[in-house]
This record gives sequence, structure tokens and C-alpha cells, in this order.
Amino acid sequence: MSMKALHRCRISGLFPHLGAILASVILLMPALVTTRSAQAQSFTVLYSFTGGVDGGGGVYAGLVRDGAGNFYGTTYGSGASHLGVVFKLDTTGKESVLHSFAGGSDGANPHAGLVHDAAGNLFGTTVNGGSTGSGTVFKVAKTRKETVLYEFMGGADGAHPYAGLLRDSAGNLYGTTIQGGAFGLGVVFKVDTAGIQTVLHSFAGAPADGASPFAGLIQDAAGNLYGTTQNGGTFNFGTVFMLDTAGNETVLYSFSGGADGGLPYYGHLIRNGAGNLFGTTFAGGSSVCLGGCGVVFRVDKTGNETVLYRFTGGPFDGQAPFAGMVADSAGDLYGTTSLGGAFGNGTLFKLDKTGKETVLHSLSFSTDGAYPYSGLIRDAAGNFYGTTETGGSAFAGTVFKLTP
Repeated sequence: MSMKALHRCRISGLFPHLGAILASVILLMPALVTTRSAQAQSFTVLYSFTGGVDGGGGVYAGLVRDGAGNFYGTTYGSGASHLGVVFKLDTTGKESVLHSFAGGSDGANPHAGLVHDAAGNLFGTTVNGGSTGSGTVFKVAKTRKETVLYEFMGGADGAHPYAGLLRDSAGNLYGTTIQGGAFGLGVVFKVDTAGIQTVLHSFAGAPADGASPFAGLIQDAAGNLYGTTQNGGTFNFGTVFMLDTAGNETVLYSFSGGADGGLPYYGHLIRNGAGNLFGTTFAGGSSVCLGGCGVVFRVDKTGNETVLYRFTGGPFDGQAPFAGMVADSAGDLYGTTSLGGAFGNGTLFKLDKTGKETVLHSLSFSTDGAYPYSGLIRDAAGNFYGTTETGGSAFAGTVFKLTP
């Protein structure tokens, strides 16, 4: 089986409802593609996972960076018990495992990235593990001591958090689960500093509500939360939602799965000063790809959606963005696609304010890594950093740097 076929099988395994789409995501090559690739980028692999005790087995999460320039992240598999790790990558490229998950009363299989506090403690989620196997919220201290802050019971409190956490100024943690809740379709939750969990919203599904949120949350100055759901909404192709401080949820937009996009997955939204929300969808958009190649979208405060860019796939453009984006001071957007590009292994892209898209880098499997599920982070000098799910020298994923 080719690595691209394996990637599609992994996606289908995670999201069985996508099987019909992904079984036929065979690119119908356009006669002309207007997207241009940048030629002067500097791409560097900072670390290649081995798939052993150092982690690997699916590097789905993005990175967080401290003030000294060290990176922190998670891997879904490998480690001492093959159930994932929390890792640190220092400025010399040396990787250290801060915690290997053991399952059982510990967590297992962290899918999302981390958040940290001023003291350097790291907070995250695991998809599995805990007393019922429904996942956990955890903390890893600077001493490398791990503490499970909350174990999901798999019922009304939620189950299987794929997304990372949002931490407010008081130290409360907010996140989502893809299952559980009053309707079994996932929840928005809060875990306070005492480890008490509160369900803020249970998703009810189509047609009036979203379902199965894989992405994390963002918060505005008033404390309102914003996010996406993979399913649900009017057409059952996902939603953009807002949850106010009183727990009232509003579906801001329902995707149709057509030209407007469909199936937003891991990427959290970003929000500008005018209150507009920006994100990506895995499917929908251009019909060049069966099922659509995915889009970059904007939803304004009134719930009007604008498609800023429709991916076209093939060797000249990306396809199937899983992750969210990051913006620079000029308002240009940067992100990743899990497929497409010169080698079919995914791309790093820029979308400027005029809607012009540029492929900054096409990933090569063995040298760069392949299939980035996570987005990018940006340092003060304008360099971008991210991870790939697989590929690299040991075919177990990479941490990379892109200098534009």
C-alpha cells in the first residue's frame, strides 16, 4: 500500500463517515492552475521522530513555544507504553520525553497540542485512558510530574477530547469532546482550578445544532467562546458556533458541503479586531476534487460566510486542510494542507488579504515529513514552525521550521 493510500485509510479510520468521500478523492487534474509556488523559502527539519521511546505513531498536534525558544508538543503513539508522549524540543534540536502515557488511570493517546501557564506547567487532553477509557485532562509540571486533573466518565460529562485546551486568566480550562453529553454528540466543557468539570453545552446535532467538535475553542474579551463542529447543522456538514457566558449557544453558520465548504475538523478559529472569524474546512469548495478540496472561510458577526479561497489540489496547490491558521500583523493567513502539492504529501500556504494564495512549500515524504494535521505557529522574526503526522527519516513524523 502506498503511503498516500495509508494516510487516507488512517483518515477513514478516524472518521468513518468520510469513507465515501475519501475512497474517491482522486484528483481530476485541471488544465490550468493559477496558484503560484514560492521558490525562495528555507525549510528545515528540526527533529525526526523514530517511533520508539521518543514518540511518533501519529504526530497530530501542533507546537507551543516558551520564551526561551523551546518547543513542546505531543505524539499520539509510541513512547514507553506505545500510548503517546509529551515532548520538549530545545533550541539545539535535542528532544526530551517529559511524560509517556501508560493508559489505565493515566491518559492515553494525546491528539492535540498543549497550553502552558506563566510557571511553565503544560496542560492538555488525551483521547483515551482514564478510569473509563474516555479520555483525560492532564497537567505536566516543570518537574515532569504528570497529574490527571479530570477523567471523563463517557456519559453526560463527555467523552474522547480530540481538541486541545483554552486557558483563561483565572486558570480555568475549556475544551470539547466528540462524544458524550446529553445527546451523545459531544460537549463544551470547563475544568476549574480545583478539578471540577462543568458541561457548558451538549450538542444536539442536525438540523438545529452542531455535532462532534474535533477543534478547540477561542475566547473574546467578553468571555464568549467560539468553535466549530465537524457534523451537524442544517446540512449535517458542520457548523461555526458561539457560546456566551450564560451558556447560550448560537449556530453562526451551517456548512452545506458544497461551494461554501464542509466538515471543519481540528483547526481552531482565529478572530480579528472586527469580530470576524477565520478557519478552514476539510471538504467542499472546488469540485476539481471529488467531495471538494477544502476552503478557507470567513464568518462575520452577523453569520454571513465568505469563502476566501478554494483549494484545487494536484501538484500546484494543497488539498484537504485539517488545521486552523495563524495571521501576521498585515492580516495575511498561513496554514497547512494534509494533501496536495508537488509530491502529494501536503503543503504550507499563505493567503493574502486580496485572496491570492501562494504555496510556500510542498512536503517531500522522506526528507520533510508528510501529511500535516496541525497548523503553524509564528515567532517574532516571522519564522513558522509545525509538525507532520508521518514521514521524515524514520517515517514517524517531524518537527519543522519554515523561513519565508
